[in-house]
Amino acid sequence: MSGGFDLRDEPWIPVRLLTGESVRLGLRQVFKQAHEIEDLELPVPPAAAGLMRVLASITARIAADGDDRLDDLDVAENVKDWLDLRRRVLRSGRFNPGAVDSYFDKDVPSGRFDLFDPERPFLQDPRLRTECVDAKGVPNPSGVNKLVMGRPTGINGAVLFGHFTDTAPVPVPAAEAAWHLIAQLYFGPSGQCTPRRITEERTGSGDAAPLRKTVSYFPWGDDLFTSLVLAVPRLQDDELDEDEDLCPWEDELLHPLKTPIPMTWPGRVLTGRFRHAVLLMPSSDGRQVTDAYITWATHAPPPVVRDPYQILDRRKDGKFQPREADGARALWRDLDALLLKDDRQDAQRPPAFGALPKTLLPTLRVRAYGFDQDGQQKDSVWFTSTTPRVLSWLEENDEEMADRIKRCHAFAEEAGDRLDFAARVAWKIATDSNVDPSPKGKVKLDARKPGPWASAALTRFWPKAETEFWQLTKPERRAERPREQFVHAALSALDEAIGPSSRADIRVARARHRARSMLLALLSPKSG
Repeated sequence: MSGGFDLRDEPWIPVRLLTGESVRLGLRQVFKQAHEIEDLELPVPPAAAGLMRVLASITARIAADGDDRLDDLDVAENVKDWLDLRRRVLRSGRFNPGAVDSYFDKDVPSGRFDLFDPERPFLQDPRLRTECVDAKGVPNPSGVNKLVMGRPTGINGAVLFGHFTDTAPVPVPAAEAAWHLIAQLYFGPSGQCTPRRITEERTGSGDAAPLRKTVSYFPWGDDLFTSLVLAVPRLQDDELDEDEDLCPWEDELLHPLKTPIPMTWPGRVLTGRFRHAVLLMPSSDGRQVTDAYITWATHAPPPVVRDPYQILDRRKDGKFQPREADGARALWRDLDALLLKDDRQDAQRPPAFGALPKTLLPTLRVRAYGFDQDGQQKDSVWFTSTTPRVLSWLEENDEEMADRIKRCHAFAEEAGDRLDFAARVAWKIATDSNVDPSPKGKVKLDARKPGPWASAALTRFWPKAETEFWQLTKPERRAERPREQFVHAALSALDEAIGPSSRADIRVARARHRARSMLLALLSPKSG
């Protein structure tokens, strides 16, 4: 190994085998044993979201039947032919070990999967050693704390895990550094960064990474082989360029001041939209990362391309944007957007959920990886979530159930919104003696003073609503009216949030009664 940490064979990807054993594997063994692997176990969801795109790109290169590969553009241009090829690949049950070795040892130039290769380290730019310098030409690294998601940097950094400071940075193991390298490239911040001097101008500002503040959804099979094959996206956009499709580790370094190369399918769509440039600095033995450079990669306009794993929501202006990650939002609340066709809703489901093999639908779940962030520097919370086996409810396969899912979700959101409003009204009535507590009394709310009941009620409501949701999807309960179940869950959450104090305080009792009446109004015939 030229640089000391070859990602092809070093054990850096945590997985759980079908036997239940947890191990770490290199890229080569992940593919050779994919049919024996139940799940990925990366503890950093933004890294997992990015890694799945890297793995899907490689899958497209090695998954084949005869001379036809999943990344064959001639095959992909005919949807029926490509889907037939994917069925044959899935039927084989595993990746061809010879194809795996051929890709890693022959198809990709030497050193490109080495984390510390001096010439072309994996997903990094070695030019940063000489371009990220101060006015005197002295190297100006960003610091290892800037690399690791969850460590604070500067004064105001939020601590997600552990306690670290810029004055006493703790080295990170090379395997974990690879996770955070991927996370930075896909979820890194916009704004001020380590300056990079390419011309006489020393620029220190960059754009947000392509997946920042979003959530990714993948069809998830019983083994990693199935999940990876289904993660390879179909050719969707006829306007994509037909040049040779190359991933960053297969291509030459791109010049940061030149116009970016056009998007091609599938490699550049999945791995060619980075806005950051990173370079890791290893310890003397190559087992740790002691420092890092993180700066901008390009200032050219970001490519407009459909990500295959994101839900798009319609904005007020009619345009669509990726659904933003919300750490407080459970995955079941996105289920209707994943199951219904695009023309049935103000959301577009991820292309990865189109034309899934019908024979596999009863076994497939949904895996979500999200990172709740703002558009610039603030990172709140990341999350991983997996549904039960729900993809047999895709509208193409079970229109009645897909419609019931939509209705259940709509009623749950309706009850949640009314609960939020009712709890705020109740707090205002209980604490402001000037407010008329009668059923028809007007209440003027102050958005800056919502009171504690609304938050407490919603915290209790959504877990109850999720329990009701999964119960209502059982075949024997399909005839039940979903709205009633969610209203009753909201009433229970409201009572718990207000607590027993209403028994002793007449004003609180009236406030509670007013709020309950607002929720029960949802069950009137006029509510539909």
